[in-house]
Amino acid sequence: MNKRNTGIFLLVCLLAALRCQAAETDARVEDEIRRIDDELIAWRHDIHQHPELSNREFRTSKLVARHLRSLGFDEVHTGIARTGVVGVLKGGKPGRVVALRADMDALPVAEQTGLPFASKVTSEYNGQEVGVMHACGHDAHTAIMMGVASVLASVRNEIPGTVSLIFQPAEEGPPAGEEGGAELMIKEGVLKTAHDPEAIFALHVWPGKAGDIMYRPRGTMAASDVLKITVTGRQTHGSSPWRGVDPITVSAQILLALQTIPSRQLDVTKAPSVITIGSIHGGVRGNIIPDTVEMVGTLRNFDDEVRTEMISRIERAVSNIAESAGASASVTVSEPNPVTWNDPELAQKMLPSLQRATSGKVTEWGVVMGAEDFSYFQREIPGLYFFLGVNPDGVPPEQAAPNHSPRFMVNDAALATGVRSLVTLALDYLAQQGR
Repeated sequence: MNKRNTGIFLLVCLLAALRCQAAETDARVEDEIRRIDDELIAWRHDIHQHPELSNREFRTSKLVARHLRSLGFDEVHTGIARTGVVGVLKGGKPGRVVALRADMDALPVAEQTGLPFASKVTSEYNGQEVGVMHACGHDAHTAIMMGVASVLASVRNEIPGTVSLIFQPAEEGPPAGEEGGAELMIKEGVLKTAHDPEAIFALHVWPGKAGDIMYRPRGTMAASDVLKITVTGRQTHGSSPWRGVDPITVSAQILLALQTIPSRQLDVTKAPSVITIGSIHGGVRGNIIPDTVEMVGTLRNFDDEVRTEMISRIERAVSNIAESAGASASVTVSEPNPVTWNDPELAQKMLPSLQRATSGKVTEWGVVMGAEDFSYFQREIPGLYFFLGVNPDGVPPEQAAPNHSPRFMVNDAALATGVRSLVTLALDYLAQQGR
């Protein structure tokens, strides 16, 4: 056998050995997922029953840190961005670093699911007593990532590199007057703590057939600003409105005018946009016209130029309507969560991994007007963010309670798919180094 043929023979043997090793690792991953399935569901139910608001995820972060330490993670860092946790698992072979992220916080929502493990927790949110519920499925995200930790620890000797797990607080936004979420984690150096990963992956549970995955390259979820409008009139008795200036009627006119901006004044062919007012407060009695009304809402879009024009038109409409009634008004727009941007090259490279993890149940779909602060990680390193269907059996997506609903429910049967997807993405990404 000449040198050329010997080289080819050795290469074929090496590739065969690698394929055999990969198949053996896949089998061990499946065995571990089956082994922890009951634990996975129990973790999710426990976290669901004990939800914690943004920047207050004390119990959840302790649960996570204890679990990572029990698995022998090389590093477990706590207290990042108040309650964040980072676990670092170094594989048995040298290689690069990849990160996975899960969010842990719940919402100020009173649960109405009727589940046996439904939340009965109440807490204070911005000065109000509220019910607390995992109405966005972050309980599932946390439990899935705990499952990912268990699976990766079971095959650590075969991992060619390092996997860092980032458990994030306050994705839903910190309380008034506080910093939090992905932006604060990055400001505090979380990526350095995570050993400078080259890429990052995350999922979000969503109304869809349980176990199916939905994704989109490029812009996936909208940029989101917080909009605050304060209308100032002049207080008077409700029986004589002409003796004052009524900020409530002015606010009603502003509210209706705002809806014509995305529907009639912005070019909808450039990018979709939405203006929502979710909170209006003014007055204390039915027979007193108050001095002020405050409206709080969100702006959502996929294009910076559209955003700039939207804000300009909001400011003009609010000012002109208030002035026409003899009132005054101020508009404040926060810096937005950026667009959740899936790196197209990374998405294309990792699509086969998602397909393998779900036996091909992967669909490319349209934009989502919701926002996600995972986008802050994606501004630093390439990222891929995808959605995991979790509908109850037999419930079509259009009939399922949406995220943030008090009736939102997660199908526990989908949790294993979430674990498998993230584990497969991490292992495949690390295995592709040098190709």
